[in-house]
This record gives sequence, C-alpha cells and structure tokens, in this order.
Amino acid sequence: MSWVGRLFDARDTLARMLLLDLSGVGYLVVGAHSRPDPTATQWLLALAAFAVALLCHRRPRLNVLLQSALLVVAFRLVDDVTINQVGASWALLELTMRAARPRTFWLAAALLAAVDLTDLIGDPIRQVVTGVFGLAVTVGLPLLLGLVVRTTRELGRQAAERAAAEQRRRESESRAARADERSAIARELHDVLAHHVASMVLRVGVARHVLPDLDPRVGEVFDDVHGTGTAALTDLRRLVAVLRDPDGVRGDAALTVIEPGSLPAALGATVDRARQAGVVVEADVDAAVGTLDAVRGQAVLRLTQEALTNVAKHAGAAARARLSVSVVDGAVHWAVSDDGRGATPTGVPSGGGHGLVGMRERVEVLGGRLEAGPTGSGWRVRTVLPPADPERTSAAAPAPRHRPATPEPA
Repeated sequence: MSWVGRLFDARDTLARMLLLDLSGVGYLVVGAHSRPDPTATQWLLALAAFAVALLCHRRPRLNVLLQSALLVVAFRLVDDVTINQVGASWALLELTMRAARPRTFWLAAALLAAVDLTDLIGDPIRQVVTGVFGLAVTVGLPLLLGLVVRTTRELGRQAAERAAAEQRRRESESRAARADERSAIARELHDVLAHHVASMVLRVGVARHVLPDLDPRVGEVFDDVHGTGTAALTDLRRLVAVLRDPDGVRGDAALTVIEPGSLPAALGATVDRARQAGVVVEADVDAAVGTLDAVRGQAVLRLTQEALTNVAKHAGAAARARLSVSVVDGAVHWAVSDDGRGATPTGVPSGGGHGLVGMRERVEVLGGRLEAGPTGSGWRVRTVLPPADPERTSAAAPAPRHRPATPEPA
C-alpha cells in the first residue's frame, strides 16, 4: 500500500492525528510573520484541540462534538481560530470516512455548518455572504474528501468480494469437473472389470462341465470359485447400474467402453467427425495402439475426442489440426496441435465435456502429466501415458462381444 493509502487507512488514525497535531504546533511556532504571536488563550485552546484529537482518534463522533465545542469557544475568545477550525473540519473528515451510516456524518456536517454560521451573527451582509461561501472549505471539502475515501474503500471491498466469489466458483467448477471425470473413469473401469469377471466365471463353469471326473476337492474349489465369481459379478452389475443412473450423469458424459483392438477405428471415427465440422485433421496413429489395455485405450480415445472438440470450438472451422498417437516401449505418446486459424463452426464433434480439467484428471489417474499451452498462433495438448501396471490392467483379456467397435459420441 502506498503512503497516501496508508495515510487514509482506517487502522492509522493515531498516525494521522499525530501529523495533524505536529502541523498545528508548527503553525503556532513558525507560522506567518504578519500575525501577532499566539496568546495564552490561543495556546490553551490549541492544546485542548490537540489532546482531544489524540484521545478520541477512535471515537470520531465524540471528536466532532468536542472539536465543535472548542471552535465555538475560540470564536468568542480569540481572533485566530485556524487551529480549532482545522481540528473540527478534520474531525468531520474522520467521521465521514468511518461512520457506519451516512446519516451520522450528514448530521455532523450540519452541526459544523451551524457552528461556523453562529460566528456571522450580527456581521454585515457582505461578510455573511463571504462566510457562507467559506463553508465550502470548512465543511464541504472535508465532507467531499471523506466521501471519496469512503466510496473508494467500498469499491475495493466489493472488488475483493467479487474476486473471492469468482475464485470460489472456479474452484467449485474444477472440483465438479474432476469428480465428473472420475465418475466417468469409474464407470469405464467397472465395465472392464465386469467383463473380465464374467469371462472368468464362464471359463470356470465350462471347465467344471467338461471335466466331470475331477477329484472332489478340486470340484469344490471350482464350485467355490464359480460361486464367488458369480456373486462378484452381481455386485459389479449393481454398481454399474448405480453409476449409469441417467439422473446422475451429464448428457455429454455417457460413455461406452470399446474393445482395445477397435481403438484405431474409433480414433478414425473421431477424426472423421472433426473433419465434418470443418477442421482439417492430419492423423498419425500408430497401429500398435490396438494392443493397448482397455483403460489406457479408453483414455486415448477420450483425450482425442476432447482435444478435437476444443480445436473446433476455439481454433474454429478450417483450422488445421494434427493428431499424433504412438506407442514407444509400452508408453503412449499422444498429442494434438492446431494452427489457431479458422472461423467459429456451427457444429462441433462431441468430446468428454470437461475440457482441460477432465483431460488432466484422466491423465493423472494413469500416472501421466498433461501439458497444454500456446505454440505460435495455435495450441498444443500432449501427454505420455506410462506403461500399464500388470497388477491393474490386462491387455490379453478378450473384449465383450456386445460392445460396439466405435463408441457413440460422448
């Protein structure tokens, strides 16, 4: 805060009063040489004004009343009332800056104006008119300055509240987007797990029937595995039903799990939809993406959908975009960039619906880090998904036959 701001800060009232008192002492000691030396009465009234200002620096209403009373006495006893006039006007300024209700400082302004006018009673009309115009300095100026400071403080407070509210809104939206993306990932993972468990239950059941002469102890193990798997599959289906509740899922977040081998075709369909929206897309997709596990394959597809959606929305139709997906030593290198040149399209392909927040959440869940930022006139988003953890995913498991090769737009 600048020294001017601190000078009128509500916490620095004592400092202001000390400066005011020092300036008053300077006026009495080394003031204009044309006036006579201060009298004892003038010093007494000045010291009283200084003391009141210091003692009542946190009680502006009492300060105005006492300074106004001292000004009335000064009008009657001394010729030079500058010290007491400044003390009363400054007290009005303090009250205007700090009063909780406007009525308080308007009444104080009326009181000080009445005190100044009482000194004009009995004076010639010309001197009375001059005194009335003088109220603009003794009453109007401190009132105006106090209102300016008061309004500036209020505007600053409102701006801070708006900034805080905007920050809370952004944080809330970010948390909601991350939660939505995690729910989408959870639905996909449940679909994958349900498929694998169903496959295991089916194989155990087949083995139990094609091997009728098993040792009874082995048969009991098969029966136990089959029963446990069936129960787990039932529980998973119940969870999937809850997670796929249409009332709890955004319309743009309805996801469909694809088989890993269909990922290249699904990426091609996503690129085609972007081209139909007017975006020129150059796709460089490694055929090895078809061997990815279901979790990382699903992530690559969702990232591509969201990134091309953002290109169409922000770079516009007729923009040139480049999609690059490659598998190097088990890690997936994915990137989408654009040149940022195009007009806003009338229709865009569907993405995940959560923008960079959802993309970053999906990447971080898989142990990667999303990088997004400008490149010249365009924009680039890229990441590297580390090799799959064999304890978490299995790329060798067959995909469910009831899943379509290409997902519907999310």
